[in-house]
Amino acid sequence: MSEAKLIAQTNYPLTAQSLTEKLQMCGLHSGQTVLVHMAMSQLGWVVGGAEAVILAFLDLLGPTGTLMMPTHTTSNTDPAEWQHPPIPQPWWQLVRDHTPAYNPATTPTRLMGAVPELLRTWPGALRSSHPVTSFAAIGPHAEHLISDHILEEDTGEHSPVGRLYDLDGDVLLLGVTHWNNTSLHLAEARAHYPGKRTIRSGTAMLIAGARQWVEYETLKTYGDDFGEIGQAFDAAHHIEVKQIAQAEVRFFKQRAVVDFAVAWMEQHRDLRD
Repeated sequence: MSEAKLIAQTNYPLTAQSLTEKLQMCGLHSGQTVLVHMAMSQLGWVVGGAEAVILAFLDLLGPTGTLMMPTHTTSNTDPAEWQHPPIPQPWWQLVRDHTPAYNPATTPTRLMGAVPELLRTWPGALRSSHPVTSFAAIGPHAEHLISDHILEEDTGEHSPVGRLYDLDGDVLLLGVTHWNNTSLHLAEARAHYPGKRTIRSGTAMLIAGARQWVEYETLKTYGDDFGEIGQAFDAAHHIEVKQIAQAEVRFFKQRAVVDFAVAWMEQHRDLRD
């Protein structure tokens, strides 16, 4: 969305201070460990942009709180899997041979938005080592959350979302829905359902300081039913949907949604393709 269109759709802009106040009204407070998924465009034109949004979160969570966001790099995957958009097959090997190796300090996010892209470079922030589904975090629990992010478990037990579960952390969906809720992938890793399987994937990594194209096995994830799961979870747990500007806001304990989704998948998922 262009900035001019964003301005035209904004009744009155948010600031870091006013966003802090509104987030507090949604249930956030000092000391929490929070995984945030967000669409900044739904907040309208914000004074100070992405920087103001991060400052609002850090001010609200305080020195004892921890902020985490997804900083995924889906361009560093096997081009044979690409759909949005696909590229011609004759290009595939060129991509495998020349995609730069993932570097937590320099590799940009893809389609994550301005706020996660800024968070990954924020002073004191740490970013996990997974070359495709990395997360960035800042705060006392950051190192625990992002360390030892195993290649084969992008969002499984040995991933930042798995460690958030261990910490009994929270999830904030700000301007997005459960379609964007990566904690539901943790539920996929835990649940038993027909057709559950792994797939072969590939990525560019640094191995002993040298760039290599690495193939690995990882869980085949879906997401086509995440909207339905999210609606059922919201209803069962009486999740109050609040509003900040044009953004719907959902805030809840991560363990609650993961446990609910595991049971839902085991009961409702049919044979996966």
